[in-house]
Amino acid sequence: MTFEPRIVGFLCNWCSYAGADLAGTSRIPYPPNVRIIRVMCSGRVDPVIILEALAHGADGVIVMGCHPGDCHYVEGNLQAERKIKMLKKLIAWTGLEPERLRLEWVSASEGGRFAEITKDFTTQIMKLGPSPLAGEKSDPNLLEGMLAAKAAAEDFRLRALVGRERELVEEKNVYGEKKLQEDFDKVMYDAIRAEYIRNRMYLMIQKEPLSVKELAKRLDMDPGQVLRHVVIMRRRGLMAVDRIEGTSPLYIALEVK
Repeated sequence: MTFEPRIVGFLCNWCSYAGADLAGTSRIPYPPNVRIIRVMCSGRVDPVIILEALAHGADGVIVMGCHPGDCHYVEGNLQAERKIKMLKKLIAWTGLEPERLRLEWVSASEGGRFAEITKDFTTQIMKLGPSPLAGEKSDPNLLEGMLAAKAAAEDFRLRALVGRERELVEEKNVYGEKKLQEDFDKVMYDAIRAEYIRNRMYLMIQKEPLSVKELAKRLDMDPGQVLRHVVIMRRRGLMAVDRIEGTSPLYIALEVK
């Protein structure tokens, strides 16, 4: 049986959706695998919605917006670009292939381009195969990773970094300084890694009390690194000591208010 990918497509109202419509009215053939959702701007596609689609078994997600400089809302498409860049790094931590997510620019007059992109992305997803999160027997570890990724994507820290990237990299601060892109990328990578790990830990201790050593073993991390995350999570009121076995505290998750 031939694998037919299920792809979710978020298309901006002003350009890419019109491009898709042009492909249809011009009778340009393209695979019917993309389920199109029209949005007013690609910048309005929340990262959590994309992760939700992947967590529920979508084999791929594609976001299409206006070409840079042509956005109906000036910089909405550039905001989408920053979000997708962050999301790809976050998805990689879960173990799911980041190639299952793509961002493309399609104008209202590019019906042919829309068809070609759809064909290419469908072919790419077919090569990757069905999502391990599809069907009734989805990978439980991967699903937990996606839940942790969703929680991380909702975090204020990541949202603030994505929102301020252009300001930090392109504009000078009060001292006339600009942050190098590579420096910002490192800050973003470290933030993504930290928030993902903490949310993964939170999900684990929601199920049962665990020690630092047990958390480190499950996460394949150095216990010292895990302990640093525990300290931060306790300061945030996310975990507390449930009991002590021998000399090891066992931690449980606290309800987030």
